[in-house]
Amino acid sequence: MQNEDRVDALVAPRGALEMLSQDEMARLSEESGPFHDLFHRCALAILNCGSDSDDPQAVADEFNDFEIRIVQQERGVKLQLKNAPGSAFVDGKMISSVREMLFSVLRDIIFTQHEYSLDSGLQGASSAKLTNLVFELLRNADVFRRIQSPDMIVCWGGHSIARYEYDYTKRVGHELGLRELNICTGCGPGAMKGPMKGATIAHAKQRTKDGVYLGLTEPGIIAAESPNPIVNQLVIMPDIEKRLEAFVRAGHGIVVFPGGAGTAEEILYILGILLHPKNTDLPFPLVFTGPKESAAYFEQIHAFIGDVLGTEAQSKYRIIIEDEVEVARVMKQGMEDVRQYRKAHQDAFYYNWKLYIPEEFQHPFEPTHDNVRKLNLNFDQDTHLLAADLRRAFSSIVAGNVKVQGVAHIKEFGPFEIHGDKALLAKLDALLQAFVDQQRMKLPGSAYVPCYKVISE
Repeated sequence: MQNEDRVDALVAPRGALEMLSQDEMARLSEESGPFHDLFHRCALAILNCGSDSDDPQAVADEFNDFEIRIVQQERGVKLQLKNAPGSAFVDGKMISSVREMLFSVLRDIIFTQHEYSLDSGLQGASSAKLTNLVFELLRNADVFRRIQSPDMIVCWGGHSIARYEYDYTKRVGHELGLRELNICTGCGPGAMKGPMKGATIAHAKQRTKDGVYLGLTEPGIIAAESPNPIVNQLVIMPDIEKRLEAFVRAGHGIVVFPGGAGTAEEILYILGILLHPKNTDLPFPLVFTGPKESAAYFEQIHAFIGDVLGTEAQSKYRIIIEDEVEVARVMKQGMEDVRQYRKAHQDAFYYNWKLYIPEEFQHPFEPTHDNVRKLNLNFDQDTHLLAADLRRAFSSIVAGNVKVQGVAHIKEFGPFEIHGDKALLAKLDALLQAFVDQQRMKLPGSAYVPCYKVISE
């Protein structure tokens, strides 16, 4: 140990990945190559698990002397770390959950980048091929279980939330855990950590020894939202679109807590899918919930959805305020509805094959200024298509707020320009301003400079 916040270590894997080919070693060891840079960034995020920053560049600057090297030995792979964040260690020994997640990063980068050659191998891929890819990535991560009934509750919500909102997410997670339900989140802090923390206590009370705390992230967001240490299954999906598809394929129901642009993106994603005619009869329990202090937040979200997507979209979810028990009961009943539907249609419990996801929600959207400017934010199209482009607009704002490449684009070219129908943009602008006023765009204590302009002339 060099000092109290830096550690040198040689770390062996635990279960996730123990052998590499010479070709894989060469790709990940090439310091000028994209694989090494990607692995370095993701590994630093895992090791920096105690951070309260959502600025990936600030983290990179703070640990600019951090180094990681893969060591191939006769008995397997080890990682040589130099100047690693001390928060990942106790008395010089790496915390077990951090070690597991560190090798999950190595596993997923090798499998997705090397095996699938994502940059070139999926251009113009069909919807079915992309769905199968998501399945294979989750299977490779050993996510799937043999279960008698659906039990995975996806929890969405912001990383920047008030303390009373965080405490409420824990209470909801506790009630879900008491009903022997498992938790999947984006794996970061805030509303992604709280439900897992509550569920761990409930699972202990129920003597549930195999509770699942599944975290799904992607390289662009992991540095800004380091995984919380409760996660016991971590999967790094290649991009936000495949991450979102993994949520709805592996999950059986969704609970949405207060959040900002990223949460709005997730809401628009699931509503856009559920609004497609092919999913009309498919049960997918969806609840928006928060403490009484957050009631106005959900009123804003509900009104925005009604104004831009209509009453049918509003019918796809329930809003439950200050009642964690009711949320858990609704989810538990929803699991029985999902079970009966999948049995009747002979669909798997562990992967939602029957859910139809249009290609507009599957292909990666690159948030460049030109692409954002071209978004079709007008009412003269099918509702699920409008939801798809609204999702892309919010995804661009997330990129401009916290993702390294998006932040760099904003710094070089200025804010993204969002164009479209004047009435629609007025509603969008009001919602975004509410997020800013409520400090939902960045962690409290850091001034927010908008990365977007809503152009309504």
